[in-house]
Amino acid sequence: MMKKSSIIIWVICIILGILSVGFATNYEYNKYKNEYNEMVYGLIGRIKEKYPDVTDEEIASLLNGEENVEEDVKDLLEKYGIQENDTAILNLESIYTESIILNCSIIAILAILMITFFLIYKYKKKRELGNITKYIQQINNKNYELKIKENTEDELTNLRNELYKITLMLKEQAENSEKDKRNLATSLSDISHQIKTPLTSMTIMLDEIKDNTNMDESTKQKFLFEISRQVEKINFLTISLLKLSKLDAEAVKFNKQKIKMDDIVNNMIENLEIPIEIKKQNIVKSIDGECYIIADYNWTLEAITNILKNCVEHTMEEKNIYIKAKNTNMYTELEIRDEGEGIEEEDLKHIFERFYKGKNSGENSFGIGLALAKAILENQKASINCYSVKGEGTTFKIRWMK
Repeated sequence: MMKKSSIIIWVICIILGILSVGFATNYEYNKYKNEYNEMVYGLIGRIKEKYPDVTDEEIASLLNGEENVEEDVKDLLEKYGIQENDTAILNLESIYTESIILNCSIIAILAILMITFFLIYKYKKKRELGNITKYIQQINNKNYELKIKENTEDELTNLRNELYKITLMLKEQAENSEKDKRNLATSLSDISHQIKTPLTSMTIMLDEIKDNTNMDESTKQKFLFEISRQVEKINFLTISLLKLSKLDAEAVKFNKQKIKMDDIVNNMIENLEIPIEIKKQNIVKSIDGECYIIADYNWTLEAITNILKNCVEHTMEEKNIYIKAKNTNMYTELEIRDEGEGIEEEDLKHIFERFYKGKNSGENSFGIGLALAKAILENQKASINCYSVKGEGTTFKIRWMK
């Protein structure tokens, strides 16, 4: 397809050509008519001057070409002294010749203009195609810093705009790939460090049990209990990392359904019932009656359980934890607030980063629970934010947009 401006130019050229030929033809016709009329007037004057006995009716019959004119027109003109090579007739032939030359000139000029315009159009297209080829070559060389400033509507510009969109997508993918590589390297380093410590501790204790055959039973049981605890930590870490890897690779298929907020909150509290009772904490719950979300039940339950677990761990004994859910026209919100020690401002911005451990983190913390919760929620198009005041507590707000 040609762009609209080219089509308009072609149409204008055609219209101008038609009008030019029309004006030229009209001009030639008027000139020819005037010359012919002058010739006729002169002829009549000469006839009347030389032959006064000729009547007006005879002259009119001659000029009108009526059938009752018995003599041939040519012979009649010669009879009255008007020869074929007379000046007036020659003038008509001259006008006819000029008309042909003028029309041919107009057509030739229009043809030249249209051919010139077509060649310019083809040249511009060829140049644009060359630029697009260079553009693609630069993309192949991973040069994504390219922009298209043109804003016309022809097909090549549309193609370049689509290529620009692809360039942005490739650039984003390249940046994400590089970011993923850095994250993977960092994660592997963190995982190595996290696993190395319990493995070293387990190795030492096992060597001690193996080498010390006279170890008393109570000490041996303590060692075995600690080994079991370290195995559980490694198992938790491994499972969490596998889940994060699946979420990062977008390999998780969420089974979304309508979930009543009161049901999933009750289930979340039941999952942490033992540590809550041990610390004698009080759960203050406030849930709107018609509060629903559309999400995967099991994955969402794991995410909000991790958040509540963080609040339980950082809240002192006999303190309150508030759970509130409300429904609006735009979103459904779940708020979990504790009366813990709060989070340092410098730690708050890193709270959802993997393996990040703040100043108040426990010795058994891996720094992965909140990162996993955030990944689960955001993969389901929900958002999570954390607000904290040192010495007053921490608040987590989760929103599911409608």
